[in-house]
Amino acid sequence: MHGIERLLIEFLLNFATAEQINIFFGDPRNTALLIGALVAFATALCGVFLVLRKMAMTADAISHTVLFGIVAAFLAMLWLGQEPSLSSPLLLLGAAAAGVGTVLLTELIQRSNLVKGDTALGLAFPFLFALAVILVTRYIPNVHLDADSVMVGEIGVAWANTNSHCLANCEPVTITADDPRATVARTCVNCAAEGISPRSPRAAFEETCGNCGTFSAAEAWQRRLISAPPQLVFVPRALLPLGSVSLLNLLFVLFFYKELKLATFDAGLAAAFGFKPALLSYALMILVSLTAVAAFDAVGSILVVAFFIIPAAAAYLLTDRLWLMFVIAPLLGIFAAFTGYEVARTWDISISAAMVIMLFACFSLIWVLSPRYGLLAGLVRRWRQHRQFAEQLLLGHLYNHQRTAEADAECARETLHQHLNWSPRKTAHYLARLQAGRLVQLEAAQVRLTLRGEAVVQAFRTELLAH
Repeated sequence: MHGIERLLIEFLLNFATAEQINIFFGDPRNTALLIGALVAFATALCGVFLVLRKMAMTADAISHTVLFGIVAAFLAMLWLGQEPSLSSPLLLLGAAAAGVGTVLLTELIQRSNLVKGDTALGLAFPFLFALAVILVTRYIPNVHLDADSVMVGEIGVAWANTNSHCLANCEPVTITADDPRATVARTCVNCAAEGISPRSPRAAFEETCGNCGTFSAAEAWQRRLISAPPQLVFVPRALLPLGSVSLLNLLFVLFFYKELKLATFDAGLAAAFGFKPALLSYALMILVSLTAVAAFDAVGSILVVAFFIIPAAAAYLLTDRLWLMFVIAPLLGIFAAFTGYEVARTWDISISAAMVIMLFACFSLIWVLSPRYGLLAGLVRRWRQHRQFAEQLLLGHLYNHQRTAEADAECARETLHQHLNWSPRKTAHYLARLQAGRLVQLEAAQVRLTLRGEAVVQAFRTELLAH
């Protein structure tokens, strides 16, 4: 990771100076918006398939059970005698394994045919999460888990959690006892053993070097051991994991787009073509796990579910084209990240929570106003269907009776509402509409179909017979 960050810095130095890079990443707003955009992009790519596969709550489960994988990998590092590091790739591997394990355990329970899929998921992930909590409290007692950070993350302070890279004046400094910069310290050698004070006449002292040792360039500058400061560039630690996961998710979707599309909508046909839908599903769960871990510090294990699901669900209401969902979902997530930060800054609330609120606000607007699947569109569609049915019913009544012996009674304008079991007002309304469309006409208080009206009824009857 350190080497990749170094390459990123070398690339950025082609367009900006080290000071400009530090100014940009040192701005809390810039860093929060950049990381929020990466979270939105990475989660939306996986979220589209989770929504289409009806596995939305799987993201919630994995966001909890990755903790088990992280803890297991952490303990494995201790057992192997390695120095545990929160930036170790082993933690990511453990998280990915936990995500796949969640799916496997859920499928194992579901295959018993004793419980349904959602119940199996509800059994699997609390079990793994509880195991993680027990392992932490039993074997890693000195680790402090902030419940607030786990719930909502702290994207607002991501700018302060950085890795430093030295570009110039980077040589470490070693101070020995004969170095002119060495400082002399006096240490009482018998105070502790005899229980006396350093001010006691019996106290014996030994001169030692107070600042001997090897110091990095930054530490040496802080101790004023060198005259020129090192040139450092600071990069937020969350940037590289999120950027890497975003790139990995994008490449996965681009390279396996056709296979994923077919496996999502018809797994049986995909298996017949040799695409191995189960393997693709497990690969997707691995990416969901890695994405959840990478976004953990930014938005927390709970709110990351919103970034997985809400943009994809909103895109689903806007289009039937899969490729367009992959365009709309990330854009919605990025928009919510930007607007959520401004809302949080204005109202002094949690940034991550504000971003999710903006996500839900976008979804609510789309849910109501979507031109094809929105709430208003559905109401308008049902109103039009009701009106069309009433018009067809009236036309059909006239068509069936206009050339019969009962035509004078059945088609009389004054009594027509009685035969249809309508109110006079409703009958007058639809007669006016049909007259305006030149489908019916009045002849001596009788309602008759026009040639155009007869053609409409005949076309409708033909369509019904065809179906």
